[in-house]
Amino acid sequence: MTDLLSQRIQALLDSDAASTLVGIRRGIEKESLRISTDGNLAQTGHPEALGSALTHPYITTDYSEALLEFITPASSDLHSPLEFLDQLHRYTYRHIGDELLWVNSMPCRVKEDSEVPVARYGSSNVGRMKHIYRIGLGHRYGRKMQTIAGIHYNFSFPESFWQLHQAQEGSEEPLQDFISRRYFDLTRNFQRYSWLLVYLFGASPALCASFLAGREHHLLERFDHSLYRPHATSLRMSDLGYQNNAQSSLAISYNNLDEYVETLTHAIKTPEPAYDAIGVLDAKGDYQQLNANILQIENEYYSSIRPKRTINKGERPTLALKRRGVEYIEIRALDLNPFEPVGINQQEIRFLDLFATYCLLRTSPQLESCDLNASKDNLRQVVYNGRDTSVALNNWGESVTLKQWALEKLDQMVPIAELFDRCHGGNNYCDALKRQRLKVEEPDATPSGQIMDKLESRDQTFFQFAMNQALAHRDHFRSRPLDADREAQLATLARHSLTEQAAWEAADDMDFESYLETYFKD
Repeated sequence: MTDLLSQRIQALLDSDAASTLVGIRRGIEKESLRISTDGNLAQTGHPEALGSALTHPYITTDYSEALLEFITPASSDLHSPLEFLDQLHRYTYRHIGDELLWVNSMPCRVKEDSEVPVARYGSSNVGRMKHIYRIGLGHRYGRKMQTIAGIHYNFSFPESFWQLHQAQEGSEEPLQDFISRRYFDLTRNFQRYSWLLVYLFGASPALCASFLAGREHHLLERFDHSLYRPHATSLRMSDLGYQNNAQSSLAISYNNLDEYVETLTHAIKTPEPAYDAIGVLDAKGDYQQLNANILQIENEYYSSIRPKRTINKGERPTLALKRRGVEYIEIRALDLNPFEPVGINQQEIRFLDLFATYCLLRTSPQLESCDLNASKDNLRQVVYNGRDTSVALNNWGESVTLKQWALEKLDQMVPIAELFDRCHGGNNYCDALKRQRLKVEEPDATPSGQIMDKLESRDQTFFQFAMNQALAHRDHFRSRPLDADREAQLATLARHSLTEQAAWEAADDMDFESYLETYFKD
C-alpha cells in the first residue's frame, strides 16, 4: 500500500470519520428499453400514466422514446435507492400494457436506425432543445448506438467528512475549492482503475447481430444471430458502444476544475467540419442538430465518470460547476446486471462506495497523455479479454497481469471496508469485498461469465437469454403490486408533471432561436 494511502486511511480510522461517512449520499439512474412481446423495440409513445418525460423527477426517457430512465432521489440510507427503484418498476409495469423492460445493456433486435423513435418532450423551448439534441446524436453516431442502456451511480461525501478531511490534509483553501480539487483527484484515479469495475460488473459479453449490421467489427458468431468474444466483459464499454471513435480526438482535462470547464467549453464552441456537412437546418428549415460544433452540449461527451453540480433551470452544466464547484460524482461505467430485477444489487453499491473512496484517498498525479492512453488500452484489454485474467495491463509503465493487479487493488481496500463496517455496523462491506475477490479468482463468477455459461450450457442465443430474463423480471414485479397509497402517490406525481409541462409551454416568452442563443451565452 502506498504511504499516502495508508496515512490517509489511518487518519480516518483514528478520527471520527466513521460518523461522517454515515452521511454519504447515493442515487441511481437506471435505463431500460421498452420492448414488445416479440422482442422488438417499442414504437409506442411514452405512456401518459408515467407522466411527462420532461418534468417528472423520477421517470423520464433518455435518447429514445422507448428508453425509460428511472431516477432515485439521493439518500444517505443504503437501502433507499434500490427500494425506490423497485417501486418505480412495479408502478411502470402496471401502466405499460403487454410491453416488457429489456434487462440487458445491449439492445434488443433493432434492424434499422429508422426503427429507433427519438424521444419527444413537448413544444416548450427546453423540450424542443432536448429533442433536437437527440436528433443531432442520431445524425452524428447513429440512432442504434443510443439504445444502449446502463446504470449511473451518483455519489457524494457529506460536508462533515470534507471538513474533517480538509483539516487532516492541512489545507487552508476555501472548503468548496478543496472539495472540487479532491473530487477531481478521485476522477483521475477512477479513469486509471475503472477497468476493475468493468471486469467485476461487466455484463455484456455478447449482443444481437442486428446491432452491428453493416458495421465492421472483430466479434465472433457462434450462437445463431449472436456475436461475442470468448473472454469479453462489457462490449457496451468498447469502441462498439459508448467508447466510440467519433470522440477519440477530444482531450478533456480532468486535472482540475478550471481545465475541465475550459476544455469542455472549447469543444462546445469549436466547429467540426463533419458535423457542418450535416447542417444545422435542413432544406425545410427543420433542425438537424443544435449546432455543428464538436459537442452540441456537455452531455454529448461520453465519459465513464463526470463531476457534477445540480443545475438551475436553463443553466449549462459547465457554468454550474464554474459558479458553485463540484457537488457529487456520477459513475457511468456500469452495465445492467440481467440477473438482478432492478439491474444492480446492494453488494455492488457497497463496493462502489469502497472504490470511490479508494480513488479519493490514494495519490492522484496529473493525467498526462501517456497516462490517458495507458488507461484506454487497459480498458480495451479488459473489455475484450478480461476473463482471461492472465491478460497483461499497463501499471505505470510496468506490465502486470489483470489478476495480480486486481488482487492488489482489492487488498488495499480492506482497511477502507473495515472503516465502512465500523460506520454502518456488521461486516457487509468486508463481505462485499470478499465477493469481488472471488470473481478475480474465478472469472466464471463474474456477470459476464455467468451470461456466457447460460448461452453455452443451454445452446441459446443472446436474444433468447435476454427475453427469458425480461419475462422473469416482469413476473417478479407484477406479482408484487404497490399498496394503494403508494400507487396513488406516484399517479398524482405523474399528473402533476403533465400539468407542469403544460405550464412551461404556456410560459415561453421567446422564440426558439433566441432561447438557444441565450442558453449558450457564457
